[in-house]
Amino acid sequence: MLNWGIIGAGNISGAFAAGLKQTDSGDLVAVASRDAAKARAFAEQHGQTACPPKAYASYQALLADPAVQAVYIGLPHTEHLHWTVKALRAGKHVLCEKPLGLNHAEAMIAYDEAERAGRVLMEAFMYRCVPQTAKLLELLRAGTIGEVRHIQASFCYSSTPRAGSRTWEASLAGGGILDVGCYPVSMARLIAGVARNLPFAEPTELQAMGQLYQSASGPVDEWATATMRFPGNIVAQLSTAVRFEQEESLRIGGSKGALVVPKPWYGAGAEAGESRIELYVDEALAQTWTISTDRGLYAYEADVFAQAVQAGAVPHPAMSPADSLGNLAVMDRWRQAIGLSYPKEAEAAMQGRLSLAGLPIARRADALMTYGHVPGLEGKQVSRLIMGVDNQETLPHAAALFDDYIERGGNTFDTAWVYDFEGGHSEAILGQWLKARGIRDEIVLIAKGAHTPNCTPEGMRRELAESLERLQTDHADLYILHRDNPEVPVAEFVDALNEQRKLGRFQAFGGSNWSLERVMEANAYAASKGLQGFSLLNNQLSLARMQAPIWRGCVSAGDPASRHLLAEQGLALFAWSSQARGFFTYRAGPELRQDEELVRCWYSAANFERRARAQKLAAEKGVQAINIALAWVLGQQFPAFSLIGPRSIAETASSMRGLTVQLTPDEMAWLDLAEQGSPA
Repeated sequence: MLNWGIIGAGNISGAFAAGLKQTDSGDLVAVASRDAAKARAFAEQHGQTACPPKAYASYQALLADPAVQAVYIGLPHTEHLHWTVKALRAGKHVLCEKPLGLNHAEAMIAYDEAERAGRVLMEAFMYRCVPQTAKLLELLRAGTIGEVRHIQASFCYSSTPRAGSRTWEASLAGGGILDVGCYPVSMARLIAGVARNLPFAEPTELQAMGQLYQSASGPVDEWATATMRFPGNIVAQLSTAVRFEQEESLRIGGSKGALVVPKPWYGAGAEAGESRIELYVDEALAQTWTISTDRGLYAYEADVFAQAVQAGAVPHPAMSPADSLGNLAVMDRWRQAIGLSYPKEAEAAMQGRLSLAGLPIARRADALMTYGHVPGLEGKQVSRLIMGVDNQETLPHAAALFDDYIERGGNTFDTAWVYDFEGGHSEAILGQWLKARGIRDEIVLIAKGAHTPNCTPEGMRRELAESLERLQTDHADLYILHRDNPEVPVAEFVDALNEQRKLGRFQAFGGSNWSLERVMEANAYAASKGLQGFSLLNNQLSLARMQAPIWRGCVSAGDPASRHLLAEQGLALFAWSSQARGFFTYRAGPELRQDEELVRCWYSAANFERRARAQKLAAEKGVQAINIALAWVLGQQFPAFSLIGPRSIAETASSMRGLTVQLTPDEMAWLDLAEQGSPA
């Protein structure tokens, strides 16, 4: 028996508690509401044994109860992330009512917390747990309707706008998409995946329309529709509404017939009963499958979760972490397409030193980050893994990644004037986050500029001024020329950089994609004039040697001569593409040639031998090959730092594991093919 605590005493919590009474997998031992009387009434109504559940007047009190093993969270959407994280940190397994968070960024935070806590976290899509859904997937896998071509799904209900209602207040993330639109999205992704023998699939295209209602706190969606195209040319038409009724059904069109599920979300309902799936062929009903249940859908949900706790993983067809993350990412796209955002999404990213979960941001006790020194930068150490700021599309997504990076001990951010090509979007988002968190003086800020065709001293001055304005600061800590221009004498660059340094715009500088010969020439000139020279180089370096430049004008420091010269000169290297853009992961292989850039830049017999050796050493050390590749970069005989560009918290965590690997000189040489035998 799994001992359950329920946070929130509303209708959905009552439905789940009623489901618990129908199962022998769990027992309700506690309930919490901010209204003590409401908590007591809920406990009396839903107690399963002669001993009624404890009633708590605060959620924190329930989390402190050692008898509670698992928590069901039935609060408004805006409260889900905060209490999910707090429950996980209290050592509880968590079943959180959908949506798990307001957006993909919040879901990333929740699942990272679950992984570190070693607890099961599942988003509560009850329809995924019932026999009806299992039967539907069985029919699809058996080819009952041939190839899946079209999906039509809706979940709508009618309600009247009311101030303070969770459905009709933007401050509570109301509207249809998050509340019930998530069901059709999750079903379409599930079916499109099963059609290709995958757990789920992501849409390649999305178009949407909707109607917004202006509540006192902002807009919510009264209704919305979306058309999505999935791999295999599968098209889904989805609809959701909170202001009008529509038949709730699921229709799946195939090359040999169509399946219709009249009640896709509730099946037989909250009690034992029957539901059906219908097959239509040539526009006529050809067959009906009746699915009998011995308990209600919330009981099945509780059982699936209890089994997941026992197994330590969420089994299909329940929502896996990757499935939930993908679902929220699609809903982000749907809302963006109709111009819908919620006040809390902006507020949560701007609340001082609190994370999106509303909890203090601080370096964790288990943080792995190590640091190094860059000549000329005084008073600050530089984290060996540097956060690249070039792919964060929204402030919530950026805040989730940046906050997590700080908690892992990271302190250095790399950005550039040219990133995004949309008026400095990445720099602007970083500037907003830095201002909100109030940690500008605690981090190392790298600015880059003078990219071709603006690679001149004047171009550098202009772009630096614009970058600092976007970043909402009067100085960077380090400045890097993004490209070299051999037509400009090095003396002109050195003079201009020293001029900006004396103005307090940065402490030290370097060059990205500069040849070592030009850097040495620049430093010789600086020494002759009593000026500061280049302290760092920002060129490519990875265990896999770059076979062709990723972009025009790119320079690698991967050859032995360059690495020897870096060590001799004492220059720091900020290595980009240090993990060879996925070459050491499942994405690469002699037979995998879909990624043209990966093939062009990294595929060679020597690199595949390096990859094989990294895999062998990784197996011996209990890590991944990509961790070995990163450790090789950081293990050079000169100060080496790696620029990482994670798109998710999981990717950041994966990069961090490279810091746990220490390679011997023999292993370093063996990995690079300098020695053909075993490193042992």
